[in-house]
Amino acid sequence: MRPAIQSISRVALILSPAVGDSLLMMTIAHNLQKNRIAATVFGQHAHVLRDWFPDIDIQAELGEAHLAEQLHGFDTVIQMHSNRPFTGLDRLHPRVILLDHICRARSSESMADRLALFCRDELGLPNAEKNNGIVPPPELQHRKYPFRVAIHPTASTVDKRWLASRFIRLAVELRDQGFSPEFVVAPQERADWKHVEKLGITLPDLPSLDHVATWLFESGWFIGNDSGIGHLASSLQIPTISLFMRRGIARTWRPGWGIGRVLIGGAYLPTGRLRERYWKYLLSVSKVTQAFEQLRTNLA
Repeated sequence: MRPAIQSISRVALILSPAVGDSLLMMTIAHNLQKNRIAATVFGQHAHVLRDWFPDIDIQAELGEAHLAEQLHGFDTVIQMHSNRPFTGLDRLHPRVILLDHICRARSSESMADRLALFCRDELGLPNAEKNNGIVPPPELQHRKYPFRVAIHPTASTVDKRWLASRFIRLAVELRDQGFSPEFVVAPQERADWKHVEKLGITLPDLPSLDHVATWLFESGWFIGNDSGIGHLASSLQIPTISLFMRRGIARTWRPGWGIGRVLIGGAYLPTGRLRERYWKYLLSVSKVTQAFEQLRTNLA
């Protein structure tokens, strides 16, 4: 049964440990705030980015201890996945909304669009939009460095990662074309990528997600795996090229805010298992550079 907007007055949004999921869930927080419904967001990544969401109450992630007590003052609790970060939430609170059905829906819409529709159709919020409410600090200049290409060569799991050697070849080709490719990796990943500096490729030191956001906002372009950093770039209206292993995954989880293109490796392979295993070998550097050239042409 869909809750009526009149019966929702104070909402707790519990965010996933994933960056992309967190940014997507901020769409709900933004639409609640637009409709003057009090929403408190609990999440690690959103808390780091709290200065980028000035109109939303963002708190640090919740722990298992005293969870029911911490949720007691909210009339509604929303979590994207039934098992992340908490399982059994419905045993701790009388009204819990889980969004697994939206993630699994057979739809051509991206998750950003689906969550906007959820706000409109299931929460009954008028004029719902897929904007997640992110507001860059005023001292920053959007795409200040138009030739800087942010490249994200990692992802949360190995199967989502295009070949490291091809990311490096891509960066070298872009450098030779006059661009400034820079690799963005997490602090704990830097040691694995320091060698690219010997090729003249910059590896900026970005110690936290808010530093990444600042750097991305002033970059000209983004190329990377299926990852939360791609969602961050898209939400900041940086043109993106995202590399995915399967079309169905890309249909749901592609960055859905700014202009971008999605490339699928091995889309013609007959089974999902084969696509997941071989996509990274079948997606060529030339296909990515061609997509980048087309994206630039479209925006010229």
